[in-house]
Amino acid sequence: MIFWTILSIVIAIGALVYAKTLFGKIMAEDEGTDDMKKIARHIQDGAMAFLKTEYRLLVVFVLVVAVVMGFALDWRKAVAFVCGAFASALAGWIGMHTATRAAVRTTQAARTGLAKALDIAFSSGTVMGLCVVGLGLFGIAIFSVFYGTSAEGIENVLGFSFGASSIALFARVGGGIFTKAADVGADLVGKVEAGIPEDDPRNPAVIADNVGDNVGDVAGMGADLFESYVGSIIATMLLGATVALDNASQAAALVAYPLVLAALGIGASILGTFQVKTQDESKLGAALFRGLFSASILLVVVMFLITLVIGPSIGTEGQDGYAGKFDIFFSVVIGLFLGVIIGKVTEYYTSEKMGPAQQIAKQSETGSATNIIHGLATGMASTWLPIVLIAAGIWGTYSMAGIYGISLAAVGMLSTLGISLGIDAYGPVADNAGGLAEMAGLDPEVRKRTDALDATGNTTAAIGKGFAIGSAALTALALFNSFSQLSHKLVGEARAAGLVVKDFSLDINNPEVMIGLFIGGMLPFFFSSLAMRAVGRAANKMIEEVRRQFRDIKGLLQGEADPDAARCVEIATKGAIKEMVAPGLLAILSPIAIGLIFGPSALGGLLAGALVTGVMMALFMANAGGAWDNAKKFIEGGAHGGKGSDAHKAAVVGDTVGDPFKDTAGPSLNILIKLMSIVSLVFLPLFL
Repeated sequence: MIFWTILSIVIAIGALVYAKTLFGKIMAEDEGTDDMKKIARHIQDGAMAFLKTEYRLLVVFVLVVAVVMGFALDWRKAVAFVCGAFASALAGWIGMHTATRAAVRTTQAARTGLAKALDIAFSSGTVMGLCVVGLGLFGIAIFSVFYGTSAEGIENVLGFSFGASSIALFARVGGGIFTKAADVGADLVGKVEAGIPEDDPRNPAVIADNVGDNVGDVAGMGADLFESYVGSIIATMLLGATVALDNASQAAALVAYPLVLAALGIGASILGTFQVKTQDESKLGAALFRGLFSASILLVVVMFLITLVIGPSIGTEGQDGYAGKFDIFFSVVIGLFLGVIIGKVTEYYTSEKMGPAQQIAKQSETGSATNIIHGLATGMASTWLPIVLIAAGIWGTYSMAGIYGISLAAVGMLSTLGISLGIDAYGPVADNAGGLAEMAGLDPEVRKRTDALDATGNTTAAIGKGFAIGSAALTALALFNSFSQLSHKLVGEARAAGLVVKDFSLDINNPEVMIGLFIGGMLPFFFSSLAMRAVGRAANKMIEEVRRQFRDIKGLLQGEADPDAARCVEIATKGAIKEMVAPGLLAILSPIAIGLIFGPSALGGLLAGALVTGVMMALFMANAGGAWDNAKKFIEGGAHGGKGSDAHKAAVVGDTVGDPFKDTAGPSLNILIKLMSIVSLVFLPLFL
């Protein structure tokens, strides 16, 4: 076990070193004209101002929770919690720092060609991806060394996952509120009311909008997938230690296997990045997908060989419940390709090149109402196939290796996160590059190239959300089973010590379980409502400010005066920081309250109810929002009257509704269902 742990630490450090090398390569590129540098500096300053404000609040939260955990539970869990929170915040900071500097260099590269611009934007995303997996794997491996790899030791390592999840939720919700408040204000007042183009420098909300792309889609998404990554690995390690309690060598192999899988996934991701090259605008998506597919195939080959070396198995051959090394290996393969397939399904429902988004564009000819009706219907319809695929994956992996197989599939799905997150985080860089080209008044050919990168980025972002939702479902299920097994164990230990405690039961006829199911099923709806209302309130202030500046700043719309962009950034920052608190506390306090009032059985029902409705809502909102966005882009490409037409105005309204769907409430639900499971696991000893 110690050999595999050291190998994981070495590979994690290697990922961070390679990320630093890529960052140096990006920074060596030309930043362009003085105007481009000036605009880029505004975006960089705004992004860092938001992050510093958010992190100051989160430091207080982390310290308070750590003290409570230290006194109520175990100081080892509290230390792991603080380190998990720090690693998640650091990954987000590095990702956003890189993205805001890569955007201007991508714009400059696009002045001469597409290939260099793609390379810079994708390298920026890869820095984020490698920092996420490097810091995540390093933290898990280090704490495994200090706390041990027994079931009790790994339970303490869960604190690392709790810290990551806590930061992720606040980063996702806060970043989502910021970006959508700015986006809605910029679009509704600028494009619809004033009739000026997207990213027009006269619009005071444009800088805030570009800042929002980074705080929401880079720092927020990075934190989201960071906690999925560490949560899936730790849950699988815990299950491995639990299912083989009576066989030390078998337990060691099962605990080591997810660590090795994650480590080799990093290596495969790095090699896959070298496949992402093209000079052809029409093949941008294919180039990115080729890199991901190459990494996946390479990982399958290497893991097959490593499986032969480690030889993991569950139970005794010839008896019920036995799973051999190839059963466990194929659980990884199912998870790995399940993520890719769900991503392609998401692409179908959201891409402007596919029927669903084009149908929404066509419905826009008759107004905003029909656009919104068709967008909602598309989002609802988009849930069935991913759910069937997830169910098939659960059935296949469970039949091979039981609940350990399901959990391992989640690790497999995220094993190539180094490149899949790079593909996702490249999108906001391309989007910012286009905005910089517009604001700096560069040649239209530059904007055309950045738009090609951005269009592909919208699709990769949708695929990334599909990955996040699929992995969230499997990770939450693995954590749920760990919760169930630990509950049975603690009840048995309490009774052996002479204490009187209730049975732990998930029988649906148990009224406590039913209470939990209903409350858990309600929580994703209530949580989404809080997030959507928060965006609405923040956007309302932004709209009023943009209107005020257009009205009061003489010569602004004529291009004779500069807008007050800093004021819009300040409004978005204050709104996001204030509004992110309630949804964040809801996710953490709900399972604690139910556990203390009703006990573990009701809490199990709560987790089951939240898992089912949370996954459905996340798919519905993410895909509806993505389809609305790309329907608008399809019209802007010249269909149904093009920019400025009635269909375009209707599509902008639909996209505005979809913005908080896909970038605030929807992706935050992934974290909600996992964070509630981790909180339940960490605080379970208090609920007996």
